[in-house]
Amino acid sequence: MHQTRTQGPSSPTLRRNWLGALGALALACSLPLSSWAQTAQSYPNKPIRLVVPFAPGGAADILGRLIADRLQKDLGQAVIIVNRDGGGTIIGADFVAKSPADGYTLLLGNDAATINSGSGRKLPYDLIKDFAPLSLVYAGPQVILVNKNSPFNSLSDLVKAGKAQGEKLRYGSSGIGSSTHLSTANFGEAAGIKPTHVPYRGIAPAINDLQGGHVDFLVAGSSSALPLIRGGNAKPLAILSKTRSSLMPQVPTAIEQGVNAESAGWYGVLAPAGTPDDIVQKLSNTLTAAVANPEFREKLLALAGDPQGLNAAQFGQFIRSEVQRFGNLIRTHDIQLQ
Repeated sequence: MHQTRTQGPSSPTLRRNWLGALGALALACSLPLSSWAQTAQSYPNKPIRLVVPFAPGGAADILGRLIADRLQKDLGQAVIIVNRDGGGTIIGADFVAKSPADGYTLLLGNDAATINSGSGRKLPYDLIKDFAPLSLVYAGPQVILVNKNSPFNSLSDLVKAGKAQGEKLRYGSSGIGSSTHLSTANFGEAAGIKPTHVPYRGIAPAINDLQGGHVDFLVAGSSSALPLIRGGNAKPLAILSKTRSSLMPQVPTAIEQGVNAESAGWYGVLAPAGTPDDIVQKLSNTLTAAVANPEFREKLLALAGDPQGLNAAQFGQFIRSEVQRFGNLIRTHDIQLQ
């Protein structure tokens, strides 16, 4: 009787089929990686959202639109501003933290983000773990101002009055736990004085009361301080930076005058954590290159700030140091953020 012989594993036919199947499997497994690499290489291929956690029309919104315009030119893709204000920037930051980590939703972060994180409050996100820093873009030195008719003509005058008058000396700020509040607390600690804090809902009403003589001094960001100085409506006693600013070279630093106090407001761009490294690097490189662009630098200087260019790694280290610095200030002065 004739018997049909079944082919075993070593059969050439089965071997060919088996190798073919392995090849198909290898090709299928390689497709996602190939597709991801192509996506990273071709990024961006659709509009990008830059979330500004402030209301439209303010200095942060203006800066955000400048950054968006520059990114649009350099990346060749539309960059749309999305204003999500509220909660002291918490609402906008939370929106970005929970957005897809694909490089198409970015955050304009600032010193408020590090204050919130350093405060110890429970937040719906973790600034260090839930974001990928891209680049620091702008820093504005802060200035100690007094009324144009104030008897104080130097920082030494103010410090002497603070030591003599104690809590009778009053200073305004843009609110409890704001950058201007913490910067003044830091200055007071360095100078050895304890003036009384008068918080306002924003820097504008604080400046109005400074001009009206209701507070003795305040710390303001350079974008708010410079017009007052140039218009002769307030006297600058010191700038809280390591070196004098080219925007107001006549104003001495606090350090020059024997008070080791330094602070600045800043803005930078962040993405959600988990954004592919290639996209993070591309955005970081684009932003740092933009800050070196003469036209863009002029626009930043017009906002009374200093163009910055920290890359992703440097910006990440800067954020961590700011969280620690503000956290120490908040704990030392027992400041309860609202």
